[in-house]
Amino acid sequence: MSSQALPVIPLTYPLILLPTARITIPVSNAAGELLLELVQEADTPPVVAAVPIPSADSSTLHNWGTAARIVRVVRPPRSLARDTQRPYLLTLLGLARIHLPEPVNPREKIEGPAERIVEYPISEGAPSAEAAATFKAAAIKLLDRLSRDAPNDSKRDFYVKLSNMVDEVTTQRSPWLADMLAASLNVEYADKLDFLSVVRADDRLKRATAIFVKQTSISEVSKKIAQSIDESLSKQQKEFFLRQQLAAIQRELRNLRSAPVPSRPGTPDAAESRGPGAPVSELDDEEQAEANEMSDIRAKIEAMAKNSEERKIAVREWRRLRRTPATSVEHGVIRNYLEWLTAVPWPGSAQTTASLEALRDRNFLSKARAQLDADHYGLEKIKKRLIEYLAVVRLKELQAEKEGQSVVLEGEKNAAQAQQQDIQTSKEQQVDGRDDSKALVPVPKGLPMPSPVPKPSTRKSVKGPILLFVGPPGTGKTSLGQSIARALDRPFQRISLGGVRDEGEIRGHRRTYVASGPGNIVQALRKAGRPDPVILLDEIDKISHSNFHGDPAAALLEVLDPEQNHSFHDHYINVPVDLSQVLFICTSNTLETIAAPLLDRCEVVHLSGYTYDEKMHIARRFLLPKQLQANGLTADHLSIDDSVLMHIATHYTREAGVRSLERAIGAVVRYKAVEWAEYCDGIGADPNADLSDVLARQAPSDKEYRKAVSEDELETILGIARWDEDEREREERRGLVYGLVVTGMGEGGVLPVETIMVPGVGKLKLTGSLGEVIKESAELALSWVKRHAYDLYITKTRAQDPLKNPDPVDVHLHLPSGAVKKDGPSAGIAMTCAFVSLLTGVCVPSNIAMTGEVTLRGRVGPVGGIKEKVLGAHRAQITKVILPWSNRKDVEHDVPKEVRAQMQIVYVRTVEEVLEAAFGKGVVGWRRSDVLVESRL
Repeated sequence: MSSQALPVIPLTYPLILLPTARITIPVSNAAGELLLELVQEADTPPVVAAVPIPSADSSTLHNWGTAARIVRVVRPPRSLARDTQRPYLLTLLGLARIHLPEPVNPREKIEGPAERIVEYPISEGAPSAEAAATFKAAAIKLLDRLSRDAPNDSKRDFYVKLSNMVDEVTTQRSPWLADMLAASLNVEYADKLDFLSVVRADDRLKRATAIFVKQTSISEVSKKIAQSIDESLSKQQKEFFLRQQLAAIQRELRNLRSAPVPSRPGTPDAAESRGPGAPVSELDDEEQAEANEMSDIRAKIEAMAKNSEERKIAVREWRRLRRTPATSVEHGVIRNYLEWLTAVPWPGSAQTTASLEALRDRNFLSKARAQLDADHYGLEKIKKRLIEYLAVVRLKELQAEKEGQSVVLEGEKNAAQAQQQDIQTSKEQQVDGRDDSKALVPVPKGLPMPSPVPKPSTRKSVKGPILLFVGPPGTGKTSLGQSIARALDRPFQRISLGGVRDEGEIRGHRRTYVASGPGNIVQALRKAGRPDPVILLDEIDKISHSNFHGDPAAALLEVLDPEQNHSFHDHYINVPVDLSQVLFICTSNTLETIAAPLLDRCEVVHLSGYTYDEKMHIARRFLLPKQLQANGLTADHLSIDDSVLMHIATHYTREAGVRSLERAIGAVVRYKAVEWAEYCDGIGADPNADLSDVLARQAPSDKEYRKAVSEDELETILGIARWDEDEREREERRGLVYGLVVTGMGEGGVLPVETIMVPGVGKLKLTGSLGEVIKESAELALSWVKRHAYDLYITKTRAQDPLKNPDPVDVHLHLPSGAVKKDGPSAGIAMTCAFVSLLTGVCVPSNIAMTGEVTLRGRVGPVGGIKEKVLGAHRAQITKVILPWSNRKDVEHDVPKEVRAQMQIVYVRTVEEVLEAAFGKGVVGWRRSDVLVESRL
């Protein structure tokens, strides 16, 4: 059995092609173009696979077909070239049987005949003489019967010639003749399909013999059946006629306002027997619902702006829809496209005119500021930026409104002048006796003069900025978008980009694909119903990058560009969509995974972690009331002191945001809800009653309900504290220095840097799950200490190595919590001080912590996360912090004033200043007597 890749041509039911037969079928324009190109490129007529569909309800092709040669491909006449429904005509000649090893779905949307692997079955020798004789007898008997019943001489001569061929055919050629007779005679579709799947010669002759015997029996009674069919309608036709009458009667009954007829509920006639006062169901009249939907689409098309591109496309598709039959698949595709096209809020249409009442209010900015303050605590920089945007929006909208009014007044003035000129012209024409048939029609007295319709003025709205909120999880990035929408009185839509890997989800899929549709941007506009919503693009840093589905991150470049998004192109809509009025807000946890071109289009706004003071305000104002309402309690049933909230925040949560804090508060509220419900059930009181009324019914022997939550109960409710106060249990020890770090949860903390000396050969050993950058910082720190060992009185000469003189030792540096990975350049000065303390024996006080990058020259470079580190030091009761001089602006800008007032912050530029600030002035000796003099000649 040999195999070959052939283009598959599906034959719809009841078409079938047998070997030796010829067939002409219509094909689509796309398939016709491909086949015509295939014929023109090939030297010999190409071969395709003609595979039948077994039934009208089947969804797969038959596993047997016919390899056929393309005889001719005829394109539609030029006079009908504009008619897209006019198909190509394809003529095929059957050659041999083929087998499809795998089923194929013919309803798959493809651009043309798809190539599939087909198999050619191997013939198994010549047929037997007995089978050939039986076949000839049955064929001759059938052909003789058909020739006697033939309606004309041509048919009779045709059957006689076939009978002579059967009589003269050899045994070797009898299978070929069986194929030709089965294809030529009026054989049933099922018998042809069964005959197509037979390969062996003997089996084909036996199957053909059975078919011819069956056809002979059928032809004997065909005349009688034909006469009875001509005299009466078939049962199916009668049933169709009666059902049409029944539907017309039911429509007339629905229009009558007669008294309701009693009917048994649940029957199909129950909906028809309802009276005029009964509620009308949307499932009753499908035809009326269809008409209403079509009229809505037409009204939306007429509401589009005149001469706009979207209106032209909509009108063209509407005309195609009216020409396409309702039973066609293309009808549903066009209608779905029109529904999406008319649902987009295009500028200039009546339903997209936004209300300006909120912007005209003189207290608009104060109300917006109050709205932001009511929804979020802190975040002053973000609120300031949003108030700036709102002020610009208000000024631009009011300015555009004023310009529009002046344009309207100017248009009315010009129209009045034109009317006066027309009246004067008509009077002159009447006086001169000229023909008035072409003059203006006089306006009857008492009616207003017609005025030309002014052109709609295009309002120049302010372009929406692209704000990118970057910060740890739980800091309020997503909820900020909702607050902005409420302050602007605009609809809010959220699009989650986490895990999006298909470019079509942003730009949409083309209409040529099955189940295609617009992208998420157009879908959000449709849901909003206005061209100026607030759209939140959530988790933009987690969007997938380039793959075989396209690059969704690159598809956002046009969306998030204020200079380009006024003509955003969606593949499905295929009409430029104006996104310039949309306020896009993006959220991200980090900037590292965002592409540089995409990041360049955004205005980055950083959201750092909350301080514990801010967390207390958020918990008191937002989280606790929210959890009380969610769990069926009120403020009268539960009270939590600030000390308890602080204990929850410091011992049970360790994050930059407030999500874990909200979960912990929710657990406390649920615990008290269970306690309150059990208490009310025990004394037989209503849990929804007031607390005072329930407590008044309490007996002395009953268990008392306490609404206040104490710190002692937290371990019972929340379990053992996840975070202890190990940061405050510090000690002053040789070789031990405390550095400042930022954890992976966005929270700052204090990390000890431990060093010891062990016998060895002068090497440095590093442990604590350290990354490559922090290892380099340790090597830099040790190299600087070795270089200045003589200046620090560690060695007696500059040539001595402090790790080899007087005795060779190794230095072991360790950062605790070895299971947690640590990396970054911010521990350089802490490691330097640790090495100096280890080699000199001078200790650094335990109330001092430091952070900064060190270089070989002894310079201290800036680091990140200053706010988190300073707040972590403040929480650990550190009283003195050493920071790089370059980070001074970060402290003044980000760290709260109350925190700076309680701490001493020292800014340093060099390692010498670090040593003086850490150990104290004059504590660590420094040789400054040696002066290097350079001579010049």
